[in-house]
Amino acid sequence: MLKPPEQADKAVVFADLTGSTKLFESQGNTIATQVVTRCTQMLGRHFTQAGGRVVKFLGDGLLVLFDRSDEAVEAASHTRDVLYECNMEHIDSTNTPLGLKIGIEFGSVIEQRGDCYGDAVNVAARLGDRAESNEVLLGESLYTRLPESKRQLCTGIDRITIKGKAGLFRVWRFDWRHTAETTITGPLDLLNESVDTATAQRADIDMNGRHIQLLPANGALVIGRSESCGLVIDDRRVSRRHARIEWIGGQCTLTDFSTNGTWVKFGREAELVILKRDNCVLHGQGMIGLGAAPGDFTSAAFSFHIIRDDDWRASAPPRAEKDEIQM
Repeated sequence: MLKPPEQADKAVVFADLTGSTKLFESQGNTIATQVVTRCTQMLGRHFTQAGGRVVKFLGDGLLVLFDRSDEAVEAASHTRDVLYECNMEHIDSTNTPLGLKIGIEFGSVIEQRGDCYGDAVNVAARLGDRAESNEVLLGESLYTRLPESKRQLCTGIDRITIKGKAGLFRVWRFDWRHTAETTITGPLDLLNESVDTATAQRADIDMNGRHIQLLPANGALVIGRSESCGLVIDDRRVSRRHARIEWIGGQCTLTDFSTNGTWVKFGREAELVILKRDNCVLHGQGMIGLGAAPGDFTSAAFSFHIIRDDDWRASAPPRAEKDEIQM
């Protein structure tokens, strides 16, 4: 008689790169494969060093097991540092930043022939599919096992169905680094009193007299109808969580995950960039329309101005030379 496979309680992590499809389209198979492989290997080393064990690589993603829930979430919270390093290595040549979405759940799993099975695996995979770019979603079984310090960084967002299972499951979003979607809600003078306005990298966003300054350290600014968003826009064409602006690898990136799409107009260019569940790198100045083109006077639109290191240095006034002291 065959011995039944052993079960063990584990935290299951599914991590998938986002933006890889666009990378393959723009750079071709050879370069894109090299970049994706490099990033997944870096992520694998990171999870291993954090106490996890990589079960398998999944093309542009990986499946990892942890013994402890808090270690899994802690490791996931630092993947953004790994992704930043990866993007810094290739962004100059490809101009296509990669993102990452992660699903984590805790439960009993069976490992067999280089794979693992169980409800926790199915739920973690479903959460990974549902997550948006640069988002970590947690199942309730894992959430309840986290220490209070970690639970304070989580927000309950939805109840979902899992294929093959009855009932609804509670989902929690882990805020990677106190992200800007919960902190950027007020005017610049209330938000950044201590920040030097000559910061070398920033995104200035203006809408109807409201000004937001997004720095790389702020994390992501989520825009939508939901009151939990950093920039709340009350317009029926705007999704509850419509789009996200963030700094990735030194580039300011706009990601759309809406129903009606996002329009971008760069400077005086006549052609519009239309995003539907896609992203682009913002540069210079322009307008962004949510759910409709910014040229439509009824649309929810706002302006942006991206300031990077080189722009700031070029515009900075020359330093006064010190008088030479003669002895």
